[in-house]
Amino acid sequence: MTDNEASVIDEGTFSVRRTIRIAAPIEKVWVAVTEPEHISRWFGRTVLDRAGVGAKGTITFPDYGSVPIRVEALEAPRSVSYRWGNDDASGVLPEELDDHATVFTFTLEPVADGTELTVVETGFDRTSDPAANMASHGEGWVSELDKLVALLEGDA
Repeated sequence: MTDNEASVIDEGTFSVRRTIRIAAPIEKVWVAVTEPEHISRWFGRTVLDRAGVGAKGTITFPDYGSVPIRVEALEAPRSVSYRWGNDDASGVLPEELDDHATVFTFTLEPVADGTELTVVETGFDRTSDPAANMASHGEGWVSELDKLVALLEGDA
């Protein structure tokens, strides 16, 4: 499996960023980060009410619960943004997106040996505890994206 760097937390912009390489073509990575049945294989069980911008639904994680999500932007096969209500530090999972929601964007670039994927999550300044949430999500992006790499590179 491709070895990738950890997440970078930027306290000045209240954001978390992680860039990884995946030995898979951009088309395969795109499907894995945009189609609910594929997202469910590496992230959390994902359900959306339709395809495209404005689609709403949930991501459900075992031993955590369901998090509301909405597709904010889509530029196939290069970029997709999701808004989600995942304020870990609050200890409360909202049923609907609220003022504490953050946005994460996957950006994909083809490279010689596959795809470079960057996730940037922003909006932590609106959460109940920005530092704790950035630390939690920084760790989360490491474990979740490592699952994606393993899945797409055939190690899962």
